[in-house]
Amino acid sequence: MEVHIDSTIKLLVAMLFGLFIGIDRQLKQKPLGIRTSMVISIASCLVTLVSIHAFDKFAGPEHPNMDPMRLAAQIVSGIGFLGAGVILRRGGDAISGLTSAALIWTASGIGIAVGAGFYVEAAVAVILLMFAVNAIPNLIRAVGPQKLNKHDVSLKIVMEANEALSDIIRRIENREKVPRSKARVIRRMKIKDLEDGRQMLDMVVSAPDHHFIAQIYYEVKNIEYVISVEVEQL
Repeated sequence: MEVHIDSTIKLLVAMLFGLFIGIDRQLKQKPLGIRTSMVISIASCLVTLVSIHAFDKFAGPEHPNMDPMRLAAQIVSGIGFLGAGVILRRGGDAISGLTSAALIWTASGIGIAVGAGFYVEAAVAVILLMFAVNAIPNLIRAVGPQKLNKHDVSLKIVMEANEALSDIIRRIENREKVPRSKARVIRRMKIKDLEDGRQMLDMVVSAPDHHFIAQIYYEVKNIEYVISVEVEQL
């Protein structure tokens, strides 16, 4: 029982530290967010606990050369190829699939823990993972700072030739109607000349969660000089 309590405390601390790292990265608009960092922290802690306690449980004088974690180590490293398959780069620094990849890797850690007989640790890890992936992001969305409650949107705008790009960009960011903390922020932008003197703006915009794609589309579509708009949530 004492071992289980100690392991549970370690898993909780790992989740807390992963939360801190995730908040730091998300505040800086980096791909590694809150959920991904917590998933990785919990899973790494779980596999480490299994590695520490498995030797005491399975090895002994009758098996002096036994290494019960050798195969587990190969599983953990090999499963990374599956996780890599769900990570997509959508252009620039916009990346999707990190949480899914981390959960794939975590599933292997939980399987190793159950196979080694660490049922309590595996069960606690599953509960913490579900809490980390589902409940905590909603809690942060409800009570956390506005900067954490944003999502990235890709905008491709074809425009007539004009010299009012600065004004158009300000209207896209919507800073004239809302406070700066609630405005959309352009993270990356590329301006390209097209045929017939037209221009194309290719940008990634960080928008508050309550700014839906349809709302952004119609707001940008109604801007003067805009010919066509393509919007994609990243």
